[in-house]
Parts: sequence; structure tokens; C-alpha cells
Amino acid sequence: MARIIGGIGASHSPTIGFALDTHKQKDPAWKPIFDGFDAVRDWVKRKDIDVLFMIYNDHITSFFFDHYSAFALGIDDRYVAADEGGGPRDVPPAKGHLGLSQHIAMAMVADEFDMSFFQGKPVDHGLLSPLSMMGDASGPWPGSVVPLQVGVLQLPIPNAKRMWKLGRTLRKAIESYPEDLNVAIFATGGLSHQVHGERAGFLNEDWDREFLDLLEKDPAKLTAMRIADYAIKGGMEGAEVIMWLIMRGALSDQVRLVHKQTYAPSVTNIATLVFEDLGDAPDAQEIAAYRAHIGHELQGTETLAGTYPFTHGRSQGNFRINDFLHRLVIPAHRERFVEEFDALADQYELTAEERELIRNRRWIEMIRRGVSFFVLEKMAAVIGVSNPEVYAAFRGETLEAFLKTRKVPMRYSVAGGAKADAIDAH
Repeated sequence: MARIIGGIGASHSPTIGFALDTHKQKDPAWKPIFDGFDAVRDWVKRKDIDVLFMIYNDHITSFFFDHYSAFALGIDDRYVAADEGGGPRDVPPAKGHLGLSQHIAMAMVADEFDMSFFQGKPVDHGLLSPLSMMGDASGPWPGSVVPLQVGVLQLPIPNAKRMWKLGRTLRKAIESYPEDLNVAIFATGGLSHQVHGERAGFLNEDWDREFLDLLEKDPAKLTAMRIADYAIKGGMEGAEVIMWLIMRGALSDQVRLVHKQTYAPSVTNIATLVFEDLGDAPDAQEIAAYRAHIGHELQGTETLAGTYPFTHGRSQGNFRINDFLHRLVIPAHRERFVEEFDALADQYELTAEERELIRNRRWIEMIRRGVSFFVLEKMAAVIGVSNPEVYAAFRGETLEAFLKTRKVPMRYSVAGGAKADAIDAH
């Protein structure tokens, strides 16, 4: 059974990654940053942490305002460095823990947190600045991560109490995961800073000290504060420290402070913090009941003949082919799909099996594999095949036999313009 060993808090300023990449370890002005992360890294190594649950916010790199979610959980097996404008950092991909991330996803939805989920997206300094400091001279930290991206840059955002409640569910989710794992909850962001407007450069070290003390001894007081209170005390961007309440909410009431440090050399008060969890082991009967609760909504779907629920496992395992077919909504991509399929498939690194499934229109085999119907529908529109022809293929019937089972023998498609006219006239 997975265990929460403790919680980590750390700033995620790009200052941190820049210091590492430019080898500032022995520079007196930069050394305190490394000293703080040395303490965190030593604790992670000493406690043999297998998985870091990383709470961070993206800085309008992989997540943009065209679709901005409050909570987006990563369900991928690897997370590469994002290009934030000047080229990506030269750091190895972070390894994702598929089983734990998918289990947590099920638990969050079961407890009525309407999460978003992401894969195939690079991660920026919000995650990589602190994570890259977990490596040492022998190489990167060897464990796995589960990332949670929190949307705190476009208002309105979830309040501090909502962060705390998410942490309470996160604790139940992790403790109910059956694999033997040591897990640490790693909250990033802050401390006080503001990076926009005439107030840019604002710091409040007195508030930072108070925040860290309350986080340890009286987190309930922090949950009662408004976003405006955090902005007034710690700067508008400094309000992102509400993410640390997810970490504290996932810990038991009793924690032991292992390490605490702040250092304010420039625009952000850079902090590192470690709490050790002193809570009792969970009750076995409660864990069993919670696992049943997580699976309740989908129980029985596995017995439906000819039905293939599109789970996170199927999605992650087939992301490449689904992504390839989803891009048929882009005119240039679908033109190449029709006219130079092999070259396009090479570009997207499709396997020989994936190419054969698409080229030979093996509709039901793609469904069984884990391709979403809703990208197959797009593929059908591109090649001039109506939806009922696809349904018939699923059932192993001719189109004529399938249409006889309908009240009205109609054909239709998601295609538009001339494509729609051609299918209608067929």
C-alpha cells in the first residue's frame, strides 16, 4: 500500500533552474538557493521516496487561455522540458507513474473534483525548477512523478479552502493505492512576489515567515483567507502559495518540521520546506471501502459485450495514433493524410501496425485497440465514408444490412461543404 511520508514546499522561480544550468553552486550570492534544495534532496534520498506528487502552475507555456482549467492532472509516462521562449532546458524527461496517476484521477472524480487531465504536454519551470534540483552529480533523481497543474493565473481561481479539500481527497487516494510506494507531496510556487505592473518587485518577508509558521501549526487559518488577502500580503503572483495547502491538506494533522529556509535575493523570496508526516496508518476496512467507492460509477461496464470504455489507460497507451487522427481537423494535415500518408506517418512516428490499421480502415480493430470513435469519425469524413458505414463495420455487417435495422435508412457525417454533399449524393 502506498504511504505518504511527508510534504515538501519549494519555490519554482526560473531563478532556480537558471542557477543550476549556469553552475552557480559556489557563487556566494546564489549558494543559499542550493543549500536549501540540498536539504530537500537529502531528505528525499534518506526516506527512499519513490514518487513525488508535484503541485505546480504552468506559466502560459503548455496551458493557454483558450482552454484554462482549475486542476489538470498529468496521466502520462514522461514529461519533457518545455520551450518557454529561448529553447528548452537541457534536462532529462521526468518519469510519470501511470498506475498511481490513473488511480488518483479516479479518486478525485469519485469525490466530485471535476478534474482535467493532460498528456503529451511539456512542463515548464513551474515543475522543472524544483524537480531538477533533486538530482545530484551522479545524475537526475531516479524516481517518478505525478504532476498536478493548478490554474492560478487567470481569475477567478479556486480558493484556499478548495485547495485544502483537494489535499484531503489526495491523501485518501494515495493511501488506497495498492502498490508499495513511498510518496511525498511536493508543493511549488511562491513565496511573496509580484512580477507585473507598477508593484513589480514587491516582497513581504514578514508575511512569508508567518505563512510558513501557520502552514505548520494552524493551516485552518490559511484556508479562511481570501485570494485578495494573499495578494495584498504576498503580491498578486505570490497568491499562488495557496497551492501549498493541497500539500498540507494531504498530510495528517500532526507533522514534524524537518527543514525550513527562505532567501530573497531578487524578485522572489525563494523557500524550501520539509514536513514529515506523523499520522497513523490508515484503517484497512476504510481503505477497502474507499476503493469500492472509487470504482462504483463504472462497476459493471466491463461486462458489456462489444463495449470498450475509453479509460485513461487506453488513452495513454494509444495517444500517438489518437493525436495523429485528431489532427485531421487541420486542413494541411488532412491534405497530407490523403496525398502523402507514409511521409506524414513517418513524421508522427506511427508504428507499422498503426499504419496498417489506418490504411486498411480496420475500424473495429482500432476501437478494440483504444482509438477513440470520435477521431475515427473525423478520419471517415476525410476519406468520404459516412458514419453508418463505420457503425456497420463495427458490427461486421454490410451497410445495407445495418440500415435495415434503423427506422430511417439515412447516411450522414461530420464532414462539411463538398465532402458532406458527396456523402449525401452517394
